[in-house]
Amino acid sequence: MDNLNLVNTFAEFKELKNIDKSTMIGVLEDVFRHLLIKTYETDENFDVIINPEKGDLEIWRNRTIVEDGTVENPNQQISLTDARKIDPTYEMGEEVAEEIKLADFGRRAVLSLRQNLASRILDLEKANLFNKYTEKVGEIITGEVYQVWKKEILVLDDEENELVLPKAEQIPNDFFRKGDSIKAIVSKVEMKNNNPYIVLSRTAPEFLERLFEMEVPEIYDGLITIKKIVRIPGERAKVAVESYDDRIDPVGACVGMKGSRIYSIVKELRNENIDVVNYTTNTQLFIQRALNPAKISSINLNEQTKTAAIYLKPEEVSLAIGKGGLNIRLASMLTGYDIDVYRELEEEDIALDTFKDRIDGWIIDKLKSIGCDTVKSVLELSVAELAQRSDLEEETAQEIIDILKSEEEDVSLDEFKDEIDEAIIDKFKSIGRDTAKSVLELSAEELAKRTGIDAETLQEVLNILKSEFE
Repeated sequence: MDNLNLVNTFAEFKELKNIDKSTMIGVLEDVFRHLLIKTYETDENFDVIINPEKGDLEIWRNRTIVEDGTVENPNQQISLTDARKIDPTYEMGEEVAEEIKLADFGRRAVLSLRQNLASRILDLEKANLFNKYTEKVGEIITGEVYQVWKKEILVLDDEENELVLPKAEQIPNDFFRKGDSIKAIVSKVEMKNNNPYIVLSRTAPEFLERLFEMEVPEIYDGLITIKKIVRIPGERAKVAVESYDDRIDPVGACVGMKGSRIYSIVKELRNENIDVVNYTTNTQLFIQRALNPAKISSINLNEQTKTAAIYLKPEEVSLAIGKGGLNIRLASMLTGYDIDVYRELEEEDIALDTFKDRIDGWIIDKLKSIGCDTVKSVLELSVAELAQRSDLEEETAQEIIDILKSEEEDVSLDEFKDEIDEAIIDKFKSIGRDTAKSVLELSAEELAKRTGIDAETLQEVLNILKSEFE
């Protein structure tokens, strides 16, 4: 293979791998000098001239002319007789420049050179790809689905580089076929088995943020800022936005006329519901907006523990919690506060906390998490509904309902103030017994032991309470 053909082959490879000219020249020269060192043990007296525009490659060896019979290093010295065979005008001490052809290195050396060059170019290609996508982390790219596997999707970019979209980074409702166009953000780039491993994501909050930047010019121009995004991919998201221009309504600008701007985002996210929230530094107001569409009656904040107790009318509780608890969960994530929802108690209703001595605390917490914090709110549900929503066993749900139903038919000890001394009632309350039935559940001996009330007085009290149910 002559010099020209070899360089032409390299030029084609250069175009394919999209390596810039100066880098290519550097690699070519480095590879040829490596060959020279391997062949002649040095490259100091060689000139490597590369002209990628013409496909020219020249290697010249420079040797000093010495007297005949005094050549000690044939690579760096040439006898006067041999020099005059090249040019009769040469004199002692002059430099002789002689072109070296690739054929002079031998076929095996040229093959090794090609392999070395291919390896160097491949390493450059990997480095370029790694650097290119490292700079794109957090940016949206559009690619083509090349292969769909169980655990990931292989995506090709416009230069046919391979990118990976793992199952965990896909929206649950995502469904792609080979050849489909796909949008995602570059999530991370790392070297894996000496190859760039480029991971995409469609579940990251940044993906939703980039989509808003594409659809809402005011965000792209910096007039509206996205303060925070929280998502449960494919289900629901909340986006807190703020405007630096009082004339611009940030929520309206993001949603668009009749939802025109947000529609394409929702479609891209497989119908993920998106709540756009007007950001404020007023924590109470921010929590109130985050729980929209529920109408909050009052809020008690604890800034030290970052907790918020929200009180609502019974009909608003389900709106605040949302389907599957998504609304309250996302509101907590958005505001940074653990939010607990409470019904405003009706006069005849009873808080579940009253039953801590009869119902395990973790069960009460589970019931509260689904908005059931009073007797009535629990009894509004059937056993099956309560079990399904709270993730409790049906047997446990039935026991809870039985306890609460018995309480609903019960009578508060305060109703007996005309017949029982108030000090005795207070003693019962101090051991968690504030209703007639809760007192009657214990034996006289147990009550005497726990309250310190004498047996005769205690028996009189028990007779009064029993008469209520006879």
